[in-house]
Amino acid sequence: MTIAAILSGKDAGDVLSLHPDSTVADAVALLAVKRIGAAPVLENGRVVGIFSERDVIHSLHADGTAALTRRIGDVMTTAVKSIGPAESAIGALSLMTQRRIRHLPVIDGDTLVGFVSIGDLVKYRIDRIEADAAAMREYIQSA
Repeated sequence: MTIAAILSGKDAGDVLSLHPDSTVADAVALLAVKRIGAAPVLENGRVVGIFSERDVIHSLHADGTAALTRRIGDVMTTAVKSIGPAESAIGALSLMTQRRIRHLPVIDGDTLVGFVSIGDLVKYRIDRIEADAAAMREYIQSA
């Protein structure tokens, strides 16, 4: 089971992203309206960071409400871990667990082709397990 398979099962559409010059308030609005926990930060089409709920919390703790006027580029997570579409879902889950992260940009060459969350990976894994169990039950009942 690859990341490409997971991406193909997600809702079609462009990956929501932010720009480093946008404000934290803009990012909070996007996360709230779209009900997502993080978004990649793109500059000239390249991933330069990830802005997540954790970044909001750290910013508010450090700067209070003044954090809302800060640039995303000043508060985003810049140590970005990414995966390729051919990577396995288990490998991605392992990376997320080891690094204590919940979102990974999917990059093919230099191009962002998707963004997966730990929820996406767990959902896909559960769906596969349920499909395998159903196939096994059907096989046993037909024997």
